[in-house]
Amino acid sequence: MKKEVQDTKIYQVYIDFIAYIEMITLKYPNSTKQGIVSIIKKYLYDGMENILYAYKAFEKKEKLEYLNKLDINLKMLKVLARVSYKKKYINVKNYEAWSRKINNICKSLGGWINSCLKQ
Repeated sequence: MKKEVQDTKIYQVYIDFIAYIEMITLKYPNSTKQGIVSIIKKYLYDGMENILYAYKAFEKKEKLEYLNKLDINLKMLKVLARVSYKKKYINVKNYEAWSRKINNICKSLGGWINSCLKQ
């Protein structure tokens, strides 16, 4: 039976991350909805798009290109978490959870990149 993208660890942890960010951004002030919240969601969903494209890519070079884009999305989401914390949109507990979730995704991403490089 062929493995689907939904069966991969990175997909599953990323879906959990999306749910967490969607929940946490509801607490942001209304004045930020068109600003930082929309930027967070852009990078968040662009990251999932890169996972889907990488999964579907046949060529190693193309797959690595999408995985590198995902890495940039995650780095931007780390920056946005830091900004959110400094602006007091989230508390230290939320900041730590956000960072932990990104680190878990990065571990899966690193494994995927290494497996591509070994091919």
